[in-house]
Amino acid sequence: MATDKTVDPIHLEAYGGLSHLKNANLHDASLAGGALEGAAQEHSMGVWQGLKAHKRAAFWSVLISTTVIMEGYDVTLLGSFFGYPSFRNKYGEYLNEKSQYQISANWQQKFNCLGALANIIGALLNGWATSKWGHRKVLMVTLALLTGFIFIVFFAPSIEVMLVGQFLCGIPWGVFATTGPSYAAEVTPLAIRAYLTAYVNLCWCIGQFISAGVLKGLVNNETQWSYKIPFAVQWVWPVPLFIAAWLAPESPWYFVRNDRIEDAKRSLQRLTQPDHHGDIDATLAMMVHTNKLEIQEQKGVQLWDAFRGTNRRRTEIACMGFLSQITNGGALCYSGSFFFQQTGISASAAYGIALGGTGIAFVGTIISWAYIYKLGRRTIWLYGFASLVAILWTIGFLALPKQNLNLAWAQSILCIVWLGAYSMSVGPIIYVLVAEVGSTRLRTQTVVLARSTYYVGNIICGGLLQPQLISPGAWDAKGKTAFFWAGLATLTFVWGYFRLFETKDRTFGELDFMFQQGVTARKSAKYEIPTEELYNADEDIKS
Repeated sequence: MATDKTVDPIHLEAYGGLSHLKNANLHDASLAGGALEGAAQEHSMGVWQGLKAHKRAAFWSVLISTTVIMEGYDVTLLGSFFGYPSFRNKYGEYLNEKSQYQISANWQQKFNCLGALANIIGALLNGWATSKWGHRKVLMVTLALLTGFIFIVFFAPSIEVMLVGQFLCGIPWGVFATTGPSYAAEVTPLAIRAYLTAYVNLCWCIGQFISAGVLKGLVNNETQWSYKIPFAVQWVWPVPLFIAAWLAPESPWYFVRNDRIEDAKRSLQRLTQPDHHGDIDATLAMMVHTNKLEIQEQKGVQLWDAFRGTNRRRTEIACMGFLSQITNGGALCYSGSFFFQQTGISASAAYGIALGGTGIAFVGTIISWAYIYKLGRRTIWLYGFASLVAILWTIGFLALPKQNLNLAWAQSILCIVWLGAYSMSVGPIIYVLVAEVGSTRLRTQTVVLARSTYYVGNIICGGLLQPQLISPGAWDAKGKTAFFWAGLATLTFVWGYFRLFETKDRTFGELDFMFQQGVTARKSAKYEIPTEELYNADEDIKS
């Protein structure tokens, strides 16, 4: 862990004061001097010092990211209901005497595809709305809407109405999934940024754990309340989270992008302990400098601007990063309870294994925090993804002999091992990488595009292919489904080796410089930035 150091302050008053920053050009000595100090402060701050000085930022980041628990809860909930006896009896159709009532592959496809489409709509709306009104207002509106949409799924008399309700609920979840990492990256300093962005993945795990626990407790209940109660649990979240969003400070980067420097300073004061308010001017100068550096290359803040100039490469990395959470076999291993049943394990045992798996995923994310400060994002992803590929091939080969209960248990346990490996590597580190890799002016748009790519991948892989591969009424491939995912994951690993960029220990301004210089992914971890080029000024910077 980095040791704490101190940096001699460069007082911005010597260069004309804070008010001078707004109209200063990129090469102004006062702006460059303050930005250099701000960057030095970021790099010198250790983890514990960062938590101590920015505990308020960590607190608000945790609260806002907690909205992702709702998405993790519901995604697991609906996928698990496809194998839930009482839900199948209410909304399914009779297949045969052996399989009884089932939610057909066709209906599973509709739920998965329309749900992902709703998530995409929510994410895209968030990218547009956040640039105009900020994270807080958008979050409050979507929380209010979700409260009403939950009524539809709770009282749904038919599978058609259930589909409409799930579609409408999916729009706010798309907003939540893209707000969490963006807000966390924008309110926390470099020293603790990885922990707070990785916490978004922990929220997913928490949501899945709660969902699996509720389902396990009600799986033997034969009444309608066995699936209505899990839907009703969703009403617990919106009101307290609405209050949290109302009280939370807006991102200072949002204010900087909109030339509201005084508001940005007030936001930083709310996010920093009072005894560290003396460092705010330098931090603000660094933010303004970074914003002007990006404006020099690309002025726009619209979605399509993410495909221009160096932003194109950054968008590719973010999109493929999130897509790797699909192509790594997640559609197989995250539909665990349904998959376990198809391999011959009882419904009660299947939901018990799924509950244990979500607990392992939770612990795995916590474990990742032990080395996330030391190992690079690229390193963690490569080693973690290689492990997932190996596990998928093993599950596939175990399906080649004639299936029996022992092999079924072996495959199911390997799915749990996969969840543990995923939650210790690819799961949390992608949230860190995606939140960091985009430019500051296009961060939310980059996260939105990346998450939308994830949803499109989920439509194709999880929505169309996985139900056909595994459903008894379709291809019924059972464990052999793993071969498809193993092949796809292998191709993704090759992409990551050549293209995944290292963002660890870099300020946003330094990342801008590296992308503008065309630094390759394999050299990104050890690249040394020439400070005199990044903070080039019209006159010498005082030191």
